[in-house]
Amino acid sequence: MTKNTLVIPAGEQHPSAILRAVEILKNGGTVAFPTDTVYGLAAAVSSSETIEALFAIKERPQDRAIAVLLGRIEDLAQVTQNPGPAALELAERFWPGPLTLVVPKHHGIPANISPRPTIGVRIPDHPVALALLQNTGPLAVTSANLSGQANTSKAAEVIAQLGGRIDLVLDGGNTPGGLPSTVVDMTGETPAILREGPISAQQLFTA
Repeated sequence: MTKNTLVIPAGEQHPSAILRAVEILKNGGTVAFPTDTVYGLAAAVSSSETIEALFAIKERPQDRAIAVLLGRIEDLAQVTQNPGPAALELAERFWPGPLTLVVPKHHGIPANISPRPTIGVRIPDHPVALALLQNTGPLAVTSANLSGQANTSKAAEVIAQLGGRIDLVLDGGNTPGGLPSTVVDMTGETPAILREGPISAQQLFTA
């Protein structure tokens, strides 16, 4: 079924945009919004149906996990039961920012978000993203593009790929793009970098 995808301006001068996005997400819809890297596509993290919708919209393989974005560090308790002191220390140092931490998945998170017992979590450093996440709580978020296609850095690019498939695009202007976040697995005895990004190993592990 083709949707009528809305595009509305977002930012401090458009406070009602966030309220509209929150309403859509709470009713099982999907919202694209700007982050500190590219545009992301969000759905509620509490339902396997909304997670499944993200895979279908993007035509994304089911064996590729979907990350969870947070609006505040305290929200970690909703998505992981035991992040560990090392994960909390890195979160305090680098969030908001381009650092994804892989932590044990909370038993309440739908299984289809990840084929493994872990999830990747981060807090993005973008005012629109933070405003949305601080009003919704944790969201399942993937890049707002068709699987295998170019990432999107502006609302028009999101519409070109996903128009008619999603409910809303929060137009927050151009995103900076650049490298995707550094990914660190925190589930082993020692942290392990799974993907190098803007935050280097030296920055991570030098006090």
